[in-house]
Amino acid sequence: MSQSSDPRGELRPIRLGMVGGGQGAFIGAVHRIAARLDGQYELVAGALSSDAARALASGAELGIGAARCYSDYRDMARAEAARPDGIEAVAIVTPNHLHHPVACAFIDAGIHVICDKPLTTTLADALDLRQRAAARGVRFALTHNYSAYPLIRAARAMVAAGQLGSVRIVQVEYAQDWLAADLEATGHVNGHKQAAWRTDPALAGPAGCLGDIGTHAAQLAEYVSGLSPAEISADCTTFVPGRRVDDHVQVQLRYAQGARGLLWASQVACGEENHLRLRVYGTQAAIHWDQDLPNELTWHPAGEPARRLTRGMASLPDVAAAATRTPPGHPEGYLEAFGNLYRDFAEDLRDARAGRLTPARVPGLDDGVRSLAFVEAVLASSRANAAWTTLSVPA
Repeated sequence: MSQSSDPRGELRPIRLGMVGGGQGAFIGAVHRIAARLDGQYELVAGALSSDAARALASGAELGIGAARCYSDYRDMARAEAARPDGIEAVAIVTPNHLHHPVACAFIDAGIHVICDKPLTTTLADALDLRQRAAARGVRFALTHNYSAYPLIRAARAMVAAGQLGSVRIVQVEYAQDWLAADLEATGHVNGHKQAAWRTDPALAGPAGCLGDIGTHAAQLAEYVSGLSPAEISADCTTFVPGRRVDDHVQVQLRYAQGARGLLWASQVACGEENHLRLRVYGTQAAIHWDQDLPNELTWHPAGEPARRLTRGMASLPDVAAAATRTPPGHPEGYLEAFGNLYRDFAEDLRDARAGRLTPARVPGLDDGVRSLAFVEAVLASSRANAAWTTLSVPA
């Protein structure tokens, strides 16, 4: 594209950096695929490891020049902010305990942030990030990627349009089995590094399964239903002996509007690889969605046969079509949904680049604050023998 056809440079790729996600990392690779999917970003810098040799080797594999391969994220933030061609956004794909300090470094440098969830390990840190970003005018994306599936966006639009009537029941479950055994005991020896840090409260935070996948389930339920819990009653359990964080969570939800909900998250449910399921029941209809079948949404009008809605159908809300990449019958899933978040955030960043004040298109700091308020309320309720606990979210 010639400079004259894009005088402000709004359509050029966004210069992206990454912290974490070096050799062998799962989620870092997912973020890079998502960033490349629409050609909206160019990865030009990274602190991919705190080990200098590994950081350099990881960067070389990704085509990052040696001068922009850092082993300290603070050095990276300072150096990139000082460059005329420095990064415009950074993806943070580190263990949870680093989310807050890394995000602070880049926010304070005026660099936009894409951060894996949970936002932080404490509500206080989440509130600090929100205040810092507002003061610096920095855009922030939180990668609750399940909100970017086309049929989840369709479901949200259908609920908002009143097609279910008044919502009565919200039920969400997220079940895995990968921590059914004590993998963390030999994590670094047998290649289970994820298990080692995700079950270490110093690295993952006080919430194990709750912080890892329970936050996804809670955000998805709220995103689709449009309802935020007012009170919760929770039971956090640790089934594997010696484990230092929860690996199984059950939460009852009460909504101010009178609706009720249930959330179940487990990482010790044998036979469940990565089973995320959402049900929303209203006075006139219900919707069912399973991530195992992400291209289908079941619609149950009261007193009528169930209807199978599929991604790409012309009758779906426009928001579903906007998040759809291929014709009906060609499956889309996890990576495409992640790509939708990156694409939407690119639009947010282009608005910021052009000085346009527009509402965020993706989950962000407010979602992260609500999520940490939920986590802390769940932990408090569980410590009090599942006592009903008010969920207070700071404005």
